Amino acid sequence: MAAVNRRRRLLASYLLLRVILRRRREREQRRKHRFWVQPIFQRRERLGIFHTLVQEMKDEDREYYYKFTRMSPERFQHLLGLVGPLITKKTCRSREVITPQERLMVTLRYLAEGEAQQSQAFNFRMGKTTVSDIVRKTCEATWTALNPTYIKTPKSSEEWKKIADGFEEELNFPHCLGSINGKHIMIECPKNAGSAYYNYKNFHSIVLLVICDANYCFTFVDIGDYGSTNDASVLSNSAFGQAFDKGPETFETPIPCNYKNVDNLPFVLIGDDIFPQKSWLMKPFPGKELAEHQRVYNYRLSRARRTIENAFGILSAKWRIFRKPIKANVDLLDKITKAKVCLHNYLRLTDNATYTPAGFIDSEDSTGNILPGDWRNIGTDGNGGLNAIGRISGNRYSVEASDARDAFKDYFNSADGEADCPWQLQYVRSCGTVQN
Repeated sequence: MAAVNRRRRLLASYLLLRVILRRRREREQRRKHRFWVQPIFQRRERLGIFHTLVQEMKDEDREYYYKFTRMSPERFQHLLGLVGPLITKKTCRSREVITPQERLMVTLRYLAEGEAQQSQAFNFRMGKTTVSDIVRKTCEATWTALNPTYIKTPKSSEEWKKIADGFEEELNFPHCLGSINGKHIMIECPKNAGSAYYNYKNFHSIVLLVICDANYCFTFVDIGDYGSTNDASVLSNSAFGQAFDKGPETFETPIPCNYKNVDNLPFVLIGDDIFPQKSWLMKPFPGKELAEHQRVYNYRLSRARRTIENAFGILSAKWRIFRKPIKANVDLLDKITKAKVCLHNYLRLTDNATYTPAGFIDSEDSTGNILPGDWRNIGTDGNGGLNAIGRISGNRYSVEASDARDAFKDYFNSADGEADCPWQLQYVRSCGTVQN
């Protein structure tokens, strides 16, 4: 028995020795890294674009610095103060860490022009994987730092009324809580996604549904619905679509109240004819052969709804990553979109004169004629990565929704409504034959 146990112990020792020797050979045969950082990247602080061209533009040419980053050097430093603490890395003894200034600059440049991450890697002298990690974490940090302050969902009736006051003062549309629209964001087909993101327009996309105020700032953002999703369910699937359907108590929106010569005028969103007519969502009267009072209503609604068209136009013109299919997984695309929306609101509210100078946004003359903004010459939806969604519903709607639209129609055609836009009848009549 003792001899058997001794043989077993010897066999176990032999097998263990073989395993140890095999693993040692594998470690020796395994290819070792030639270096921790590529030699060309080790010269980043001397030859990289952040340490050369960017610093030259900052000191000598502010106009080109703005074109490079979409903001002034002072605004960049302010943004860095907000985002920097979230993207600062601990010091490392083996190599120099990339500073938060450079991380933020890499991300802004990527969002501003939409160049491939490999191109960013060559320009900034970093590894492609490093650039990808920087973009992901900086976009996430941008949303975390800016969202609470610059994309504030109204939480009380008073805050909603401030938005409505903006539409009334700027666009003569009373009781308007925002302008709504949606876009397909064009993407390259994600891995193993099948046809989930393939839409009826024959490209892969995710859906972006937003609401903006009269200052062209986004107040609600819903990102990430599959491009293949039926457009009729896009609004009903969104969080704010479901909330508005439940009634004013969900968002604490103001209840209908008297306005000048109109009793119980509701507070509503406004959209184009792709959206369903609801008691809280106004859309134009459909068709071409319309009576004059209906055409006046359509004109007034269209005039106010241009805010969302301009907001999307500014977003596409300034942050050109949306102008072509984005090569990124859906999780990263979600972070990119959130960061861009935050940056748009941040610059509109803190550096508006530089971000959207005079003439950049649509305006109108004293007779109501539209003067197209410069953004239309820079980025257009038809040739870019932002594409309009299709019709969301049919023409059937409730009596309550019809009554709400008629209330706005009657006001716009009243003496008080015409006093807001004295040119409306002349404008409407000049657009075609008047129908009685």
